[in-house]
Amino acid sequence: MKAVVVIPTYNERDNLEKLAKEVLLQGEGIMILIVDDNSPDGTGELADTMAGRDGRIRVLHRKGKLGLGSAYREGFKIALDMGADYVVEMDADFSHDPAMLPHFFEKMKECDLVIGSRYLNGVSVVNWPLRRLMLSYFASVYTRTITGLRISDCTSGFKCFKREVLEAIAPEKIQSDGYSFQIEMNYRCMEKGFRIGEVPIIFIDRHAGTSKMSKKIVREAVLMVWKLKIGSLCSKIFHARGK
Repeated sequence: MKAVVVIPTYNERDNLEKLAKEVLLQGEGIMILIVDDNSPDGTGELADTMAGRDGRIRVLHRKGKLGLGSAYREGFKIALDMGADYVVEMDADFSHDPAMLPHFFEKMKECDLVIGSRYLNGVSVVNWPLRRLMLSYFASVYTRTITGLRISDCTSGFKCFKREVLEAIAPEKIQSDGYSFQIEMNYRCMEKGFRIGEVPIIFIDRHAGTSKMSKKIVREAVLMVWKLKIGSLCSKIFHARGK
């Protein structure tokens, strides 16, 4: 089993070296792909130094902040080219615990996509203000209601895909970004009949008091679930008429 952990970075110089070390300790078959969006703090240069010391680390440099969805789309393609059997999404700020990776891989024996869930066993989030926590939690409830996804955490960014899932979904065709990128990837996986599982995680926000959830991101996610649902219904009608 070869796993490539895709880690998007922007100004993560203080975290990156320690994070990479802990990720690689989780198994000999693990490699890291750092996708850096031209970080002003020198994260990209540090990543190059790390890659020069350790052949299990590779780096993709991008010209600027092009969005999380875009970073994962490019990262997934390279990870597949690297021969990955599993591809992992993971944040660079230690809000996702590297020690959970073996639990993901164990769950992958019976699933095609494994999601690190903040809401599987109640609420397991640290350092979030109540407003943001409620927004995230009810976003998952809203998404499940509209799309029919049977998972507790629809917007989690800590997950593991089997190679076959990414090859079938073709992430380069997914245009959404931010939280809606996570929702759409989950939906496409369900749509194609892949098995989705969850493992409980404790999410610790290392940037207490700040939020990545802008009005634009929320609006995109709200509209995305309807776009997915309506698109699915139209496809079923089209196929029914074709018969």
